[in-house]
Amino acid sequence: MQTLNKQLENAIRNLQDGHFNEAESLLSACLKLDPQNADIHRFLSIAKALQGKNQEALESINASIKINPQNGITHSNKGNILRTLGRHQEAIDCYQLAIKLLPGYAEAFNNIGNLYQEIKQAQESLQYYDQAILIAPGYANAMANKSNALLKLKLYDQALEHIKTALQLSPNEPFLLGNYLHTKMLLCDWEGLDALYSQVIAGMRSGQKTTEPFGLQGICDSEADLAVCAQIFAADHFPAQNPLPAVSRPPSPKIRIGYLCGEFRDQATSILMTGVYESHDQDRFEIYAFDNGWDDGSPLRARITAAFTQMFDITRLTDLQAAQLIQETGIDILVNLNGYFGDGRQGVFAYRPAPVQVNYLGFPGTIGAPYIDYLIADPIVIPSDSQSFYSEKIAYLPHCYQANDFKRIISDSVLTRADFGLPEQGFVYCCFNNNYKITPATFDIWMRILQASPTSVLWLIEDNPTAGNNLQKEAVKRGVDASRILFAKRLPLTEHLARHRLADLFLDTLPYNAHTTASDALWAGLPVLTCKGNSFAGRVAASLLTAINLPEMIASSPAEYEALAIELAHHPEKLQQTRVRLEQHRLTTPLFNTTSFTKDLEAVYEGMMGGAQTNKIKIL
Repeated sequence: MQTLNKQLENAIRNLQDGHFNEAESLLSACLKLDPQNADIHRFLSIAKALQGKNQEALESINASIKINPQNGITHSNKGNILRTLGRHQEAIDCYQLAIKLLPGYAEAFNNIGNLYQEIKQAQESLQYYDQAILIAPGYANAMANKSNALLKLKLYDQALEHIKTALQLSPNEPFLLGNYLHTKMLLCDWEGLDALYSQVIAGMRSGQKTTEPFGLQGICDSEADLAVCAQIFAADHFPAQNPLPAVSRPPSPKIRIGYLCGEFRDQATSILMTGVYESHDQDRFEIYAFDNGWDDGSPLRARITAAFTQMFDITRLTDLQAAQLIQETGIDILVNLNGYFGDGRQGVFAYRPAPVQVNYLGFPGTIGAPYIDYLIADPIVIPSDSQSFYSEKIAYLPHCYQANDFKRIISDSVLTRADFGLPEQGFVYCCFNNNYKITPATFDIWMRILQASPTSVLWLIEDNPTAGNNLQKEAVKRGVDASRILFAKRLPLTEHLARHRLADLFLDTLPYNAHTTASDALWAGLPVLTCKGNSFAGRVAASLLTAINLPEMIASSPAEYEALAIELAHHPEKLQQTRVRLEQHRLTTPLFNTTSFTKDLEAVYEGMMGGAQTNKIKIL
C-alpha cells in the first residue's frame, strides 16, 4: 500500500507540473496494483484528456463512475470530456447530475456556463456563472468567464467590473490582465492605461500569460512583442496535436482550396472576400467553405453560398471531427480567415488536416504556431526586414494584400449633413474605426487638429455610449468643446458607404490602422490620411493607399500626419485635387480590381503547392 500511495502522489505531482505522459504511465502502473480504485481511474482520465486522448479519457472516467457512481466531481469531469467531444447535451446532463450529487459544487455551474459560451449562447451562460459565484464568491475563474460572456454580449461596462473583481481575487489569472486592458480600450477608459500596458508587456516578456494577441494589437506597435504574445497564446490555447494519419486519394486536376471562417455573412471579412470567391477560376480551382458561424439570411450570404463548390457547417463538430472532414474533402490548401479574430477555429489547424495551411486577412499578424505554413501579405505590411517576427513563411502578393469586392453597392439615397447632426458649414473629419483603436496619443493629435481648424468637427462611429461619453470628456480635458465630437450610429452597409460622402477627410488611427474601414472610405470616394506604423496592423492603410496610387496621403511620422490634416482643411483646393485623383484611380488601379487580385492570389496558391514539394522559403 505504501508503494501504491507513493506512486499515486508522484503521478498527481506530474499532473500538476504538466508532465501528462509521465502521469499516465504512473497511473496505469497504479491501476495494476489497485484496479478497483475509482480515484486512480479518475486521475488517469484527466491525464489522457490533457493529452487530447479524449475517447480514452472517456473510457477511464466511465470506469471510475462504475466503481463510485456517487462522486459529483467525477460526473463533472465526464461532462468536460463530453464537451470536448462535441456531445453537448450529454455533457450538460453530466454537469446537472454533478450538481444534484454536490449542490454546492460551483465548478459544475462554471462548466455549464463555459459550454453555453462555446455553442454561442452567451446570454444563457450568465445564469450559471452567477450561480457559481453565489456559491463561491471568491471563484475568480467563474468571474473571468462571466466577463468573457459579457464582452461577447457587448456589455462592456459590466465586463470591466467583473474583470476588476476577478483580478483582485486572482491577479495572475491567465490572460485576464490583457482582457482588462482591451476592455478599457473598448470603453475609451484611459485612466491608468500606460501603467497597465507596461504591466502587461513586462509580464508577457517574462513568459507570463498576460494577454491574448488580438486585443494587444490595438495598443502595441512592437512586432517583437506581438510575436511573443502570439507564441504564448498559441502554445496555451492551441498547441500542435498529433497530425491526422495520412490518407491516399486520387490526384485531382484542380487545386482544392478550403476557406475556414466564422464570418460567412454580412461582416467585414466577407465584405472584402466575397468577390474573390466569385472570381476564382473554376477550371483550375475548387473552393470549399468550412463555416463556424451562421447564416444571417443576408444577400451577401446568398452570394457566398452560390460561389462555393460546397459549404460545410462545422459549428457542432469538434476540432478533430472538423479536421477529419477537411482531410476527407481532399483540401490541398486550408486558409484560416480568422486567426485570433472573431469566431475562428484555430484548434482545427492544430491537427494539420491539409498539406498547406495559411493565415490570411482576418488577423493582421503572426499566429505563432508551427502548423501554419504561410502568411499572405505584401511588401508594405511586412517589409523584408520584418520577416523574422512572423513564424509563417511570407507569401507576398504584388500589390495590396487586402482583398476588395468591386460589386459593393453604395446607396443612391440623397443624404444631407443635417440627417446626421453634422454642421452644414465647416470641415468634417471622420474616423469610422472601432473605438478600441483610438489611443490617447492619436486622440491628442486629433484634438490639436480640431484646435487648428476652429470650424471643424470630428465624426466617429458609436461603439457604445460609455466610450462616447469618455471621448467627449477627454476632448474637454484637451480644450475642445464636447459638441465638436459627433457620433454615427451603425447603418446597413449601402447607407453607411453613402454617408462617407458627407465628410471631408478620414483620419486614420495608430498603432492599429483602418483596414476594411479604409476600403469603405476609398470606395465611397472619401480621402484617407494615414501614418505608416511599425507593425502589420499599422501599415495596412499605407498599403491600400499605395495600391490606389495616393502616396501623398501616407505620412511618415505623427507630426507629418498632424500637419497634413491641418493643411488639407485650410487648403480645400488641395483636398479637392486628391478627391479627383481618388475618383480617377478608384477603378483603374489594383486596389479594387477584384478579378486581377484573385489571379494574383491564385498564383500565390499555386506557388504554395510547389513550395510544399520543394521547401521553398518565400513566395515573391
